[in-house]
Amino acid sequence: MQTKRHAPAFAGRSPGATRRVVARGFTLLELMIVLLIIGILAGISYASYQNNVIESRRKAGASCLIEAAQFMERYYTTTLTYVGGNVPALSCRNELAQFYTIALNGVPTATTYTLNATPNPGSQQAIKDTKCGTLGINQAGIKSESGTGTVADCW
Repeated sequence: MQTKRHAPAFAGRSPGATRRVVARGFTLLELMIVLLIIGILAGISYASYQNNVIESRRKAGASCLIEAAQFMERYYTTTLTYVGGNVPALSCRNELAQFYTIALNGVPTATTYTLNATPNPGSQQAIKDTKCGTLGINQAGIKSESGTGTVADCW
């Protein structure tokens, strides 16, 4: 019985030829281009994130001012004067204490008051939110801001 012989692995090639190995993977240039693109996208998204954080804190400060104004109106309803009215330790004041000081601007009179949300000096809110600065509201519900933006932009 004859055994069947298999052809050698290099059949069809000359005995001195070697197999060409195909390299798989990425070149250093391709990796650097990908890293550059990721860096650009990260820079853009981080700046956008920071702007959204600043804006959300501003909106929280404005909401806290409205809550404090509601308290002042309840005080006026029971005493028929704003004199002696103080802004209580609202939970929003505690939550925003790191970024804003919510307080009366001066002493309220019998018929008027003004509340301000002032960015704390040195906080990110004071440094990056120059558009709106200090937010304010009075007894008539008239809103104000001290920055370069408009009331519509800030409230």
